[in-house]
Amino acid sequence: MRLTALLTAPVLWLVVAYLGALAMLLVTAFFTIDSFTGNVIQQFNFGNFQDMLTDAAYKNVVLRTLGIAISVTFFCTVLAIPMAFYMAKIARPKTQKILVALVLTPLWASYLVKIYAWRTMLEPGNGVLDWLLKPIGIHSPGFGGPAIIIGLSYLWLPYMILPIYAGLERLPNNLLDASGDLGALNFYTLRKVILPLIFPSLVAGSMFTFSLSLGDYITAQIIGGKLQMLGNVVYQNFSINLPFAATIATIPVTIMALYLYLVRRTGALASM
Repeated sequence: MRLTALLTAPVLWLVVAYLGALAMLLVTAFFTIDSFTGNVIQQFNFGNFQDMLTDAAYKNVVLRTLGIAISVTFFCTVLAIPMAFYMAKIARPKTQKILVALVLTPLWASYLVKIYAWRTMLEPGNGVLDWLLKPIGIHSPGFGGPAIIIGLSYLWLPYMILPIYAGLERLPNNLLDASGDLGALNFYTLRKVILPLIFPSLVAGSMFTFSLSLGDYITAQIIGGKLQMLGNVVYQNFSINLPFAATIATIPVTIMALYLYLVRRTGALASM
């Protein structure tokens, strides 16, 4: 009885603030707008979805956003695994605490400050990267898709490192020792022993990196050049065509729902 009373308030808040907002988003997506007055007409129709699915420009934005989110998740995973392994299995206890603090430190800084710092570094011609790489004949990638992937990978990397680090800390050292004693090479141990056991941690980290990249629009606005992501399309249509903005916003929600369904089928959620 006490547990029920304790959970009532947060559950109600979740239903009203989160699920209620998603429900309103879905309902608004079926409305239309008066082209003369700009007022929302609350009549159900599928015109917005038809426009979105038949317009090649929006298809390209969806595929581009999905590709960027997958790329960011991939690079974060590749970078996070060795860093988390060193922190959990190699570093001394004192060093371990320092490294955890260093991973957490970027999260205390403002999102905008970090992205504008990357804008300064990536700026073509006058950027820090151009200044560093010009002597060896390499130029900064400038603003665009690669810049967005670099910026988002930097932003969300801690969200991938920490779950993997937690998973590796729970991994018994004797399993790694046994694999080595049986003659397994390091890569084989990683592929056959470590990765299957930390798979739930990888899934947890990917939920953050993938979902946050899908919905981001500020990074693309600052260092993406003329490139647009789904979030930019939603932002641009919000004040002029709210129903269509809601329609576009259902895409990342649908993609994440499908992703969570597939993850659930693997059993990774039950192991968290």
